[in-house]
Amino acid sequence: MTFLQCLAALGTETTTHSSAAQCVAYIACAEIPALQWPDLMERLVENVITPNKTEACKRSTLEGIGYICQDIDPCILASQSNAILTAIVCGMKKEEPSDSVRLAATNALLNSLEFTKHNFDVDNERNYIMQVVCESTQSPNPQIRVAALQCLVKIMSLYYSYMEPYMKQALFAITLGAMKDSVPEVALQGIEFWSTVCDEEIDLAIDVAECFEKGQPPAVSSMFYAKGALQFIVPILMEILAQQDESMDDDEWNPSKASGVCLMLLAQCCEDPIVNLVIPFVKENIKKPDWRYRDAAVMSFGSILEGPDPAALKPLVESAMPVIIELLRDESPAVRDTVAWTIGRVCETLPEVALHEAYLVPLLTGLVEGLSTEPRVAANICWAFSSLAESAYDAASENSGHNGEPRTYILSQYFNVITERLLATSSRPDGGQHNLRNAAYSALMALMRSAAQDCYCEVQRVTLIVLERLESIIGLEHQIVSHQDRAQFNDLQSLLCGTLQSVLRKISKEDAPVISDKVMLALMSMFRTTTTPTTEGSGDQSVINGETDKTKFSDGVQEDALLAVSALVEAVGESFVKYVNDFMPILVICLRNHRETQVCMNAVGLLGDMCRVLNKNLLPHCDGLITILMEILQDINAHKSLRPAILSTFGDLSLALGSEFWKYLPIVLETLSQATQAEVNLEDPDMVEYLNSLRTSCLEAYTGIIQGLKGDGPQSTAALEFVAGHVSHILSFIQHIGADSITTEDLISASCGLIGDLVSAYGSSILSLVEVDGIASVLQRGRRAKASRTKNLAVWATKEIRKLKNTTNSTTSVSNSSLSHTATTIQASPSG
Repeated sequence: MTFLQCLAALGTETTTHSSAAQCVAYIACAEIPALQWPDLMERLVENVITPNKTEACKRSTLEGIGYICQDIDPCILASQSNAILTAIVCGMKKEEPSDSVRLAATNALLNSLEFTKHNFDVDNERNYIMQVVCESTQSPNPQIRVAALQCLVKIMSLYYSYMEPYMKQALFAITLGAMKDSVPEVALQGIEFWSTVCDEEIDLAIDVAECFEKGQPPAVSSMFYAKGALQFIVPILMEILAQQDESMDDDEWNPSKASGVCLMLLAQCCEDPIVNLVIPFVKENIKKPDWRYRDAAVMSFGSILEGPDPAALKPLVESAMPVIIELLRDESPAVRDTVAWTIGRVCETLPEVALHEAYLVPLLTGLVEGLSTEPRVAANICWAFSSLAESAYDAASENSGHNGEPRTYILSQYFNVITERLLATSSRPDGGQHNLRNAAYSALMALMRSAAQDCYCEVQRVTLIVLERLESIIGLEHQIVSHQDRAQFNDLQSLLCGTLQSVLRKISKEDAPVISDKVMLALMSMFRTTTTPTTEGSGDQSVINGETDKTKFSDGVQEDALLAVSALVEAVGESFVKYVNDFMPILVICLRNHRETQVCMNAVGLLGDMCRVLNKNLLPHCDGLITILMEILQDINAHKSLRPAILSTFGDLSLALGSEFWKYLPIVLETLSQATQAEVNLEDPDMVEYLNSLRTSCLEAYTGIIQGLKGDGPQSTAALEFVAGHVSHILSFIQHIGADSITTEDLISASCGLIGDLVSAYGSSILSLVEVDGIASVLQRGRRAKASRTKNLAVWATKEIRKLKNTTNSTTSVSNSSLSHTATTIQASPSG
């Protein structure tokens, strides 16, 4: 079918949704970016605004415009926004007799809002667009009302700064009316509008704080719409919370769930004022016979626990705890579910209340009992245990007065019971429902991470149980018969790897070697079942040389298994050397799997961990590893986030190999030089973050290279002399960082450390390069930084420069003094 045939087919179909419109959109999205079919939008606009066109033609044309706007890059259509809006607004007007045309036009507007900024910048055009949208929210047709409200939600997100006159005149009344609408889809959009307002104003508050620190005015100021509407919105939301149905699908997004989220956002946005609006509702309804009101009361209470001043909330939470604990045994699963969630929130925001001796025993009893109830309730209880364990550990660490692992904590005497019940919950036959199995293992991981010293025996026991489970499921590989079986099998492997990682980080250096063989055997067996090379290689070198490119991966399992190996490396240290030859082919396969970014990222991280403990034991494998890392850096299809991680790893390799790293210096330094010159679009926050990450990794790599080469014999001296040719570039890079407005404190910290290392390594030969304003400015920023590490590095680097300068001056002074003394002696000597 040709372009013209597609256009001619618009309006000729009898189906509800136009295939011709989709066809036009597909062709347009391919051709318009290539500057083909330039008059397409003009023709589509004519279809809509020409009076004698049929209703079907207008509808399908507007659908086509909507599809194009949805799928094409907004920048491409920005120049045609006037024509597009002309057609859309024409179709949306209340005078349009056809609801199907109005609906198609409203949906098209929703998809076009991102490239209409310059229309919103013009008062008259913006006023007209807002008028048409607001009129559409009053349509008798609920589908049109929903679409129009969706437009308002998106407009608030995109054009917040323009909304003040419309909020007072129309938006407040329209959205409150929508929230009360009997049509759930309409009510949902009314709630979403105020959630979006909160999102925007929370972000603006963060921006204001950041601008204040920098001494700059914010680009956009908050109008505090949420705070102004709070007293009107909150009562409606709480009533909607009480309208839920026991039979509601947990995955279905409905007004009741949206109300809970909106309440949470309002609490974060408005803070203290929300408390007095919610607490009366909670007190009135928490013991009501109707489970819906009990549930709404608990949900309202849990939703306001983050945002308001904890000191103001604490007495309210303390008085509510006995009732909340009692409700863990409520006859309604929905209420028990919400109670478990609320307890988790209490543990996160006011842990001292949950851990108070007056409530702890009944609370733990209720939670442990709840683990055997419905999956959705048990899953939230698992989350509550996670929060409780972490809060208990943090409290014990603070009270112990040092950063080490506390000897005991408040959960110690209950630790074994909780662990046993979580292990049992993780094996429930219905563990696949409501994410229960994942929640149970996550809670178990949190409990292991937060175990005090007197819980060590239980940590050992859990380690052996996890190992047994891992070994047993590996043997079940041959029983997998379906995709669902495979997904569950991989999920369980990942969970066991995650739990193994948690316990390995708690195992003592003395005990780790006892179990390391079993751990590595289990992990290697699992790697082999999830990594199947199509070409057999002889040893690790064949794999490194790239003979196993085609590989079957279970990527989620690979990610978690690599993290488990990292934990083992940390636990056994240099003893890991005995596994290197067998494990290296697997590490290489994971590094080569850079299409799965997280697998490759974890493999790079593991390589860094291995560098830190194996040192020169890695040398036999480094030729191949460096080659692979360079290939990833040069591959345009590899995700950009891999580059900073790999560049940092060059520093780790240098620290590990010392002077043996010299052979890689030419290619590594050239690669770093190119990376330091990277530029990005500074208007894109994600790209700015990436650039800062890239720069930090370059500084870390240079630091590792200098520290690794320094003081390692004659070969090291020669290598440092080779690096000396790059020192001027490195210091220019640091000056560029110091002058850049996007520079973070992490970059300043890394820069200060590198300056100190360079001065220490090269001495007076670089004094003239560091005694410049750009370097002084970086060090000054470092000394004024908030973080003590940054401040300490800056002070150290400054002292190194002063020490060097004083030594140089002293040497010069002594030299001048000697010359003067010699001259005097010559003058005083008798002539022949």
